[in-house]
Amino acid sequence: MMNTLIEKFPAQLKEALEIGTNAEINTHNLEIQKVFVAGLGGSGIGANFVNEFIREESKVPLLIGKGYTIPAFVDKNTLAICSSYSGNTEETLHTFNQILKTGAKLVVISSGGKLIEQAKEHNLDYIQIPSGWPSPRACLGYSLVQQLCILNKLNIIGDSALNKVKASIDLIKFDIDAIQAEAKSIAEKIYNKIPVIYTTDRMEAVAVRLRQQINENAKMLCWHHVIPEMNHNELVGWTTRDERLAVLYFRNKDDLRRNQLRMDINKEIIGKYTKTIIDIYSKGNSLIEKSIYFIHLSDWISWYLSELREVDSMEIKVIEYLKSELAKV
Repeated sequence: MMNTLIEKFPAQLKEALEIGTNAEINTHNLEIQKVFVAGLGGSGIGANFVNEFIREESKVPLLIGKGYTIPAFVDKNTLAICSSYSGNTEETLHTFNQILKTGAKLVVISSGGKLIEQAKEHNLDYIQIPSGWPSPRACLGYSLVQQLCILNKLNIIGDSALNKVKASIDLIKFDIDAIQAEAKSIAEKIYNKIPVIYTTDRMEAVAVRLRQQINENAKMLCWHHVIPEMNHNELVGWTTRDERLAVLYFRNKDDLRRNQLRMDINKEIIGKYTKTIIDIYSKGNSLIEKSIYFIHLSDWISWYLSELREVDSMEIKVIEYLKSELAKV
């Protein structure tokens, strides 16, 4: 089932662009000075990517909330986006109610649930995405694109980001055989190990996405860090040989030269402690295209891992148990 959802990612991006382009977002002559996005898990990771995509264009800061509270800066000059695929995420609903009291420009992204009900009740702008997908983490394309569309409609960013998303659809659609082959090859090398994911700070969302997908789809623990920050702390932790560890470097040929050099030196150091070190290079002409290429590759890696480990990639019983226990209180 999960592989079928992953296969639909290019089509999902296309549909998401159509939904976002047709969405009506009222500007009300707002002077937006900052952006706050609330969302968790599969509904929250889109904001991580958006934050990286707009960093060099947006003149206003964007902060992501992945908990129950909102920052004190949220006010009438804030664009606040609440993203929850189900519309019933406990933490996001909690922050939604706090944001209502601030007078912020509030926009909801959801397939339904209480969030859409509340948006309608309070006469707020909302974008309703297709329901019926059995896994919110497979709906990254919907939330990511809707956030970009909202920022575009409120003149925080221009059309460039959306055009690059459009270009990425053809990239991953026509390169699918190579993507799947590489993903399978990587999975075969790491399925019985502990993955350690490294990339540069401008693509941390890629590392977070793979980490989360490995956790949920393959039922494996792993961790990630970014360069150059990890050169100031985690690198010192590599002191014991452990062949259970498998290091994945997500790289771009246009990475800052100093960071490329850091990765090469890191590999030399880490190579003393594990033999499994894999360089993974992106394809694409922009940060957005490269990131979406990596998203699709990562999703396939996680699925092939689930197959090799003979686990159900859709099953999330422990999360469902957690929710049921919380509901008792």
